[in-house]
Amino acid sequence: MIDQKRKKQAQHNFSQYLQEGLIKKEKNETAKAMYLKNAEVSLKLAEDCMNNQLKPHIWVVVIAYYSMFYIANAVLLELGYKIGSKMAHKVTNDALITLVMDKIKKEILDDYENAKEDALEIASIRSEEIISFYELELDKRSKFQYDMTESIKEQKAQTSLKRAKQFMLEMKKLLLVSRT
Repeated sequence: MIDQKRKKQAQHNFSQYLQEGLIKKEKNETAKAMYLKNAEVSLKLAEDCMNNQLKPHIWVVVIAYYSMFYIANAVLLELGYKIGSKMAHKVTNDALITLVMDKIKKEILDDYENAKEDALEIASIRSEEIISFYELELDKRSKFQYDMTESIKEQKAQTSLKRAKQFMLEMKKLLLVSRT
């Protein structure tokens, strides 16, 4: 984890890097595209090395790291910052902490909120479906007893069994919840 002291140090370093020209305010779509391509190629190459019979683990680590370095620099360019060639890896690391970490946190929280809303909607739909199983099966039982062919009865029976299992599972969960 990155503690508060490290965050403050990265912010201080970032300010110094700007003053010293190790990082510059710059947008460069060509460089960003190159970084993205290099990131994808590097990741694919790392996967290929891992699948190689020789399993050159050191190169998997090195190439995988470079895929991260390249994509990080593409993101920094998107934010309007170009890393120079001097101390590029250290500068990239401090820039990520300073510029990108909070953006990732916000994206994750937004994704969580969206997933939470989706889960609530799915749960509502699913609960209605589970409860409707009872009424559907109630109606089916009376039809089943009086006016169906055997093949239709078999299909309906399979559906009934599946619904009953789902209904039973959900009802048992409620029983366990009410005991706690």
